[in-house]
Amino acid sequence: MSVSVFNRCWSKVILETLVRQGVSHICIAPGSRSTPLTLEAVRLQNAGRTACYSHFDERGLGFFALGIAKSTQSPVAIIVTSGTAAANLYPAIIEARQSGVDLIVLTADRPPELWECGANQAILQQNMFSDYPVANVNLPKPNADYSAQWLLSLLEQAFFQQKQQAGVVHINVPFAEPLYEAQEDAIDNHPWLAPLQRWLSHNKPWIAREAQQQEVLMHENWDHWRTKRGVIVVGQLPMEQAMGINAWATTMGWVLLTDIQSGVEPMTPYADIWLANQTVREKLLQADIVIQFGSRFISKRINQFLQTFKGEFWIVEHTQKAVDPYHHTHTRFNVKAHHWLRAHPPLRQKSWLLEPLALSKFCASFIEQQVGGNLNEASLAHHIERVLPYNGILFLGNSLFVRLVDALTKLPEGYPIYTNRGASGIDGLLATAAGIGAGTNQPVVAMIGDTSTLYDLNSLALFKNVTQPTIIFVINNNGGAIFDMLPVDETVKDRFYRLPHNGDFSQIAAMFDIKYAHPYTWADLSSVLKQAYTRRKTTLIEIKTNPNDGSNIYKRLIEQISHAVISA
Repeated sequence: MSVSVFNRCWSKVILETLVRQGVSHICIAPGSRSTPLTLEAVRLQNAGRTACYSHFDERGLGFFALGIAKSTQSPVAIIVTSGTAAANLYPAIIEARQSGVDLIVLTADRPPELWECGANQAILQQNMFSDYPVANVNLPKPNADYSAQWLLSLLEQAFFQQKQQAGVVHINVPFAEPLYEAQEDAIDNHPWLAPLQRWLSHNKPWIAREAQQQEVLMHENWDHWRTKRGVIVVGQLPMEQAMGINAWATTMGWVLLTDIQSGVEPMTPYADIWLANQTVREKLLQADIVIQFGSRFISKRINQFLQTFKGEFWIVEHTQKAVDPYHHTHTRFNVKAHHWLRAHPPLRQKSWLLEPLALSKFCASFIEQQVGGNLNEASLAHHIERVLPYNGILFLGNSLFVRLVDALTKLPEGYPIYTNRGASGIDGLLATAAGIGAGTNQPVVAMIGDTSTLYDLNSLALFKNVTQPTIIFVINNNGGAIFDMLPVDETVKDRFYRLPHNGDFSQIAAMFDIKYAHPYTWADLSSVLKQAYTRRKTTLIEIKTNPNDGSNIYKRLIEQISHAVISA
């Protein structure tokens, strides 16, 4: 029996199983040891059953896959070779685990006889991602003593665990040489695959599982609680769950606090700013009940409110994950937000607290006055709707700019917004945005800081062959401006936190054959965008700002609003 042929048979079962679990996108890094998996993935692409992507940087590839999985809401497979190629996927696996995104990671490995004996590119890969995957599958070296049915059943059990709890499945696949020169007819007619011929002839899973019906019941005391003073807080939510929350809260007369990631149009926008007002915050804390939808709030002031609140607390969250970092005694509903709303009809009543609305309206004009008419970090965040196409997608990086957008922006209901706020790292942000574009084929606007861009430069290669208008805004405030918020000595802050680079991104864009623009005014930016949206290409737009402008405006707004006297 040819080793190379049997390696391919083994890989065929693995890849065929993935397709039946909903995988239609496979991301591949170059490598020799992963050849059996790569060639079977290419066969699926040639048959029109999957789309395959490649990238030379495994760290970027992992985040690219994450972006596709986020935007398609379906699992995405990643194939890498052995050694540190696999280790470079760790940051994306952490983000996927933290944010509940389905990835299937296939790491090719040296066979066991080459482990820990000085063999080249052989590292300890079994369970190498620790507890971050929802399932770890450590396969043996391909061996006909293991039936094809066993391999198939083992994999499907791992994918069933993924359906129970979204996240990562890690499959470690050792291969012995030779890896090449297997003939496809020898693979397809191999006797080891004979028991699977019926399964291979149709596109169904090996194990048919009946969907569980989950009925959402009204809370037994809802008629009591809906007459009380309430606050709704909405964090990161899937888009389909955001519909109806604003109207429901308006009918109830309850205060609605929304995160920019929620997709819910706020009734009282700029909450991160106006919650700095101690008088209004104390009145808000008099609420009888808080109901939290979603999680991972960007706003420091919303988080402080949640931490301080001591009344009745309900959480509506469709996953099994804990989403309350402040550990309230609470009632938990493991259902989707829109299903919960249908089961809990609102009671039409007047607003119980008018000050947030009055302060929010004041903030609208006050913010406009503070950010001014120049094109800068804060004004771009405040007027972000000016740069967004009507049918596009917004991806926000981490650090200062996402906080400015959350604090200063009011976006319309349902505009698609993506972030990497699971672990909130700055790695892989460009790659994630590229993956979101590949998954949706819609215009993408990515807003990334300069340090984050430098950290993920390799991923600019993913933007060379886009099929839709794509805009990368690089907010260049000469280093990590988020650290301006820290009470650290300026000399220490500059050298060990901010790390100014004193550069621009024009030559970087040229290196990756990406169109570049550096507008100085809103009129310049409008002209650049008008051209950029007519091209199915990527445009990198660098917005240069003074290092402290954005953070100073942010701090000044919070400080002045905290002392404002507002009458409802």
